[in-house]
Amino acid sequence: MLKITTDNEVDELSSRKNRSHSTSKADENLQRVTVGELTPHNATITLLEYDSNWPKLFEREADRVRSVLGNRVLQLEHIGSTSVLDLCAKPIIDILLVVADAADETTYASDLEKAGYTLRIREPEWFEHRLFKGPDADINLHVFSEDASEIKRMLRFRDWLRTHASDRDKYASVKRNLAQREWRHVQHYADAKDLAVQEIMERAEEFVADEQ
Repeated sequence: MLKITTDNEVDELSSRKNRSHSTSKADENLQRVTVGELTPHNATITLLEYDSNWPKLFEREADRVRSVLGNRVLQLEHIGSTSVLDLCAKPIIDILLVVADAADETTYASDLEKAGYTLRIREPEWFEHRLFKGPDADINLHVFSEDASEIKRMLRFRDWLRTHASDRDKYASVKRNLAQREWRHVQHYADAKDLAVQEIMERAEEFVADEQ
């Protein structure tokens, strides 16, 4: 018997095709900047309450990076949610490493790799950002050139949350709500927080402007 497809079914089929195309495009964009295999997450996000060991883990990793790169380390900072007291976070330590020129990997990448770090992200179009995973701890080592404007933005966001509990709590609420959803890639969860981050950054920028 010939099956008659209704308008609603046509709309649903079209929606599925669009979602499939969107997913494929998103995967393609992520794979383009990923070094190695891109593995889907396809799960919710695990958030933990603040752990007083997180700063200690940062210090241990920072000491190791300094021992590897020496004076090539222009700046080393604990960033991300694990750097903010009383903020829930994924149990991954985010570290900001500033070097003279992140695009020139010959000056730092090979030494980091010899020490057990693994290059996972290369983003020439976004401030020449590089991301390494750690040898024996769950970290994200973000590498930027010293003139990257993203450095100031990351530190201002961290410092604002450290000193403004209301925005810290609002951000935590956004994180918890989003974490309950299933995400194909963790980066999609991170991207979904952009609006909340932007709103908080606007308040931080206004405060700085008023102080000047």
